Amino acid sequence: MAYAIERYEHEHLEEVLADRPPHPPVPAAPAGAGEWEGPPTRVPDDAPVAGACTGLTAVSGIGAAGWDEWSYAPAVGVGPFRFGMTVGEVLEAAAGIPGRTSVGDCAPSHAIFSRTWRIEVRRHEPAASPLAVTAYVSRAVGLFCLAVDAVHGPRVSFDGLALVGRDRAGLERDVIAYVKARGVDLCYSVTGYAGPDVSGLVMCEQPIGSVMRSRPLFMVTRDGANTEWDSLPAEEYPGNGPCTN
Repeated sequence: MAYAIERYEHEHLEEVLADRPPHPPVPAAPAGAGEWEGPPTRVPDDAPVAGACTGLTAVSGIGAAGWDEWSYAPAVGVGPFRFGMTVGEVLEAAAGIPGRTSVGDCAPSHAIFSRTWRIEVRRHEPAASPLAVTAYVSRAVGLFCLAVDAVHGPRVSFDGLALVGRDRAGLERDVIAYVKARGVDLCYSVTGYAGPDVSGLVMCEQPIGSVMRSRPLFMVTRDGANTEWDSLPAEEYPGNGPCTN
């Protein structure tokens, strides 16, 4: 991981940071902090994001794919990643995940969007190893989107509701029970995946052999966009990658 950070900083990082204002340091979660327990749709900016998940994530026997359990806090972040992180900060956060991390430019989409980078985190060292997490970072706003693979990614939950790798019927059943208990709204993706009406949560699906499983995107609105849907990276459009929505 150190070699990836050193190489990228040498080749790109000065250029990345030159055109944007200084980014405030990412606050560390307080020692012993647990998951945020406030209302499901409003989380203060200083809420800890899965404090127990800031170390190694590939823990044997934990989660369906051998990962730690991560939590999503709207407008704050998911697992060890915080929205607004620079490329360098995302690489530092990914350093706790055993495997290989790579950085590349996203194809330009809309002229109003600033330059955007795609950071891929794979579960093991070889380049052909399974893609687990994909982070999208723009020059103007930093980390604005995190995609989690339905099979190889961490098990991410929101307020106790499991979101990753779910079949449509099982997820819908749990979401309906959740929204009834919490008194929040229910929403559906265009392919029929249910989810709570939570800021920044875009429920997508991913083909796994002959079946489909949930592959959520965790987002904030990026520069030049009005909503999370407007902010969707081109690589996450239907037909452009593993995700359909």
